[in-house]
Amino acid sequence: MLARLLTAAALMAVAPALFADALTGDVQKQATNWTAISMFIVFIVFTMGITKWAAKRNTSTSDYYTAGGSITGFQNGLAIAGDFMSAASFLGISALVFTSGYDGLIYSIGFLVGWPIILFLMAERLRNLGKFTFSDVASYRLGQTQIRILSACGSLIVVAFYLIAQMVGAGKLIQLLFGLDYLVAVVMVGVLMVMYVMFGGMLATTWVQIIKAVLLLSGATFMAVMVMYNVGFDFSRLFSEAVALHPSHQAIMSPGGLVSDPISAISLGLALMFGTAGLPHILMRFFTVADAKEARKSVFYATGFIGYFYILTFIIGFGAILLVSTNPSFKDATGAIVGGTNMVAIHLASAVGGNLFLGFISAVAFATILAVVSGLALAGASAVAHDLYACVIMKGKAKEEDEMKVTKRTTLALGVLAILLGVAFENQNIAFMVGLAFSVAASCNFPILFLSMYWKDLTTRGALIGGAMGLGTALLLTILSPTVWVDVLHFEQAIFPYKYPALFAMIASFAGLWFFSVTDKSKAAAEERARFFPQFIRSQTGLGSTGAVAH
Repeated sequence: MLARLLTAAALMAVAPALFADALTGDVQKQATNWTAISMFIVFIVFTMGITKWAAKRNTSTSDYYTAGGSITGFQNGLAIAGDFMSAASFLGISALVFTSGYDGLIYSIGFLVGWPIILFLMAERLRNLGKFTFSDVASYRLGQTQIRILSACGSLIVVAFYLIAQMVGAGKLIQLLFGLDYLVAVVMVGVLMVMYVMFGGMLATTWVQIIKAVLLLSGATFMAVMVMYNVGFDFSRLFSEAVALHPSHQAIMSPGGLVSDPISAISLGLALMFGTAGLPHILMRFFTVADAKEARKSVFYATGFIGYFYILTFIIGFGAILLVSTNPSFKDATGAIVGGTNMVAIHLASAVGGNLFLGFISAVAFATILAVVSGLALAGASAVAHDLYACVIMKGKAKEEDEMKVTKRTTLALGVLAILLGVAFENQNIAFMVGLAFSVAASCNFPILFLSMYWKDLTTRGALIGGAMGLGTALLLTILSPTVWVDVLHFEQAIFPYKYPALFAMIASFAGLWFFSVTDKSKAAAEERARFFPQFIRSQTGLGSTGAVAH
């Protein structure tokens, strides 16, 4: 039993690396899909109308960063799901189930592991203590300047690597789905991202994410229902026919086919679990609701939607074994799937719904990327404008209109940078970048945020040195690991033998946080420890933020 649990944990842990391949492997440009392009234009026109509506409501920094706290728990849960359910996971998990069977379900569950941590440990305190960004919480009782600079750096590094992976993925995905050139796709995503965020702020970004989540869940539900219709809504028939057709036969119903070495698996598992609780664009969503009660509802609904989505992808993957692998129209002259196995979900859409539904699913996949990059751009812009400009450079005395100008200029700069980096990394191996983003979030952002809320002895010195140790260790070990040292820099052997640094970087971070805090005997440290109790009261009750609420 223990061996099976360890196998399952290891499988969950290596999930993101495989999903990264959904958008970073070799792709074959397809014929131009005008139905998909037409549907995507409809999506753009509709969401631009929402952006225009949102722009009229953005009269303050609160409106711009957090939609004025006007989003309900249900809406925010849908938006979080929209932010989290990527095109890579939709196509990647389906492809993984298609090729490996049961392993795909265990991998997809890995994405849910971080959410109970956010629900029970983070959501309520974040909403009660913060204003616009998670740096507000981390620096609540600690040194504003030092902690905000470190938190902003951690946020920007996470956003940068995540954004590169999304932009390169967008270019390659659009080659697959629409038949458009890579450069056209990257520029289109960059321009639309800037327009949503610069003019619509959090309100427009939220509604883009909500619409995308509804479309993706609706499309995936229809595909799953049609798959089940083809087998008389009988799960045993679905699995038995899949086992009979699949080259691996009965082996697809057993876990354990794709486990890497245990240290790498555990390390990436930690990055995925605790990195989710340190992603700036996810944490920022908790400030868009009215109070802590709505923040908890947000996580509850988001977990439900995300879990439901991954169950659907499991059915879609097995459905593809039945309806795609047996259909010669989806195969090339060599007998391989047209466009590669990452296209099986798209081919299944064609099989169950014809060309019109194929266009719909293709357009939804592109909308998925737009929703994710918009959230990332807003998180990056707020780190620069709110944390660095307003709170560090201007010492909290910046005028709202000046802060808004800096935010919009930063958004424009991020858009240009995202396009340039997307073009620059077109032919590079960027599979390590999502793993690195999660590792930095888990080893820098999460430890500081978590201990600032839960450990009264944390001091500015400890947070600064410990956070820097975690950040530096994550970056250094990633460079020295096989994913960069061998695959990117082409050295023969990696200096650091494991693919993922989170296990070691988190140990370094927490050790630094503890040691340099308990040895800090300064007067400032004593004052910071004394401020923990007032912070604790506010984190539990909301007094001073939104007032106490019924729980």
